[in-house]
Amino acid sequence: MNAKEADRVRDREVTPPYARFLVPLISPFPNFDLLFAKSLRQRAVRRLQLQPGDRVLDAGCGPGGSFPYLVDAVTRSGAVVGVEISPGMARSAKQRVQRNAWTNVDVITSDAKEVELQGTFDALLMLGAPDVYASREALANLAPYLKSHARIVAFGAKLSHRRLAKMFNSSFRFLFSKTKFSSTPKPEYEPWKMLESHVEALEVEELFFGWMFMAWGVPPVALR
Repeated sequence: MNAKEADRVRDREVTPPYARFLVPLISPFPNFDLLFAKSLRQRAVRRLQLQPGDRVLDAGCGPGGSFPYLVDAVTRSGAVVGVEISPGMARSAKQRVQRNAWTNVDVITSDAKEVELQGTFDALLMLGAPDVYASREALANLAPYLKSHARIVAFGAKLSHRRLAKMFNSSFRFLFSKTKFSSTPKPEYEPWKMLESHVEALEVEELFFGWMFMAWGVPPVALR
């Protein structure tokens, strides 16, 4: 196996199934984003309460769909750092950065459990990234890079408590598992539990018939 073939094998190992399908489709359109995702990203960024000059970490940034809203919030005086385990997704995120000529956005191809960062951050976004917000190792690795007042926002899938929706929980969980890594935490009724030790007074909003959630808060002083 030559070096190029080895790189392809490695890329496949760290790229979830949905990304293998999505990357070829969006590569020619680096600014592409699903319509419903835009409003979610905007809502999440508002929860971060970013100010001009802030530094924000987008862990599990995918193709960089949240970058436009993060850049607008921190302005040119701030900085956005995206971390993405999938090389294909990271390349799409970098294409988005180049297309928009953002000089204050950086994309790091790495596992959030192992990534080494520079400096500290005023906010952490984990949008659709259960391998980060539901991972003890990932949260422990990122926590030291967060300032004491840092806002944390996570969004992802969950099982629904609603009577009609509950009938489809098993199917929803099965379909979810087919789009992610085998090691990705499966949707639970309260997938934000891992965050509770890292976020003080965690607030949670359930969305989409209870199958999605958004959670936010600030790290406890004790963790700093």
